[in-house]
Amino acid sequence: MSAEIHPSAIVHRGTVLGEGVKVLEHAVVGKQPSLSPRSTAKKEPLPPTEIGDWTIVSTGAIVFAGSRIGARVILGDQSCVRERVVVGDDVVIGRGSLVENDTTIGPRTKIQAEAYITAYCELEEDVFIAPCVVTTNDNFMGRTDQRHELIKGPTIRRGARVGGGAVLCPGVEIGEEAFVGAGAVVTKDVPARKLVVGSPARVIRDVPDEELL
Repeated sequence: MSAEIHPSAIVHRGTVLGEGVKVLEHAVVGKQPSLSPRSTAKKEPLPPTEIGDWTIVSTGAIVFAGSRIGARVILGDQSCVRERVVVGDDVVIGRGSLVENDTTIGPRTKIQAEAYITAYCELEEDVFIAPCVVTTNDNFMGRTDQRHELIKGPTIRRGARVGGGAVLCPGVEIGEEAFVGAGAVVTKDVPARKLVVGSPARVIRDVPDEELL
């Protein structure tokens, strides 16, 4: 079985589609970025997009050039994956979510609807990101040249969970199997297997043993 491409979809030249891939209505795969002259993103030529076996690029989704998407991934309706992103096998990226450039997402991770995964993030395997989570990567918010060397998104370790509407500040690390409560504002690292809530987020207890992977 070869790839299935809807007549309204756009697949750019050189894109590699695995066995059984589906590219649905109005999806775009292999799009080249259009960058501002002041953008901090790298501007070198990009290799073709690669889409793994049995992955679905849903209606209106966009995958930029230079990204590698694993097998059996679901890219939800109107989701967007920017350039130089690596997505592992069996990942779900929910409707309307945006994964910015130079980010890695480990196998079996689930990113729910309308989440924003900023550039230069690392999400390990089995991570859960609830709807409307926001990650950030620039403490200077576009002011001063110092920011170019210090831009860094959060690192979210294996099995960690981040609740709906939480905000993760630049460079924080969410430890293995940690739990960030809904609406929390995380300004510093979260230890492994701890539950944090509030603004700023604070540790209130351990994650119960029965919830650990």
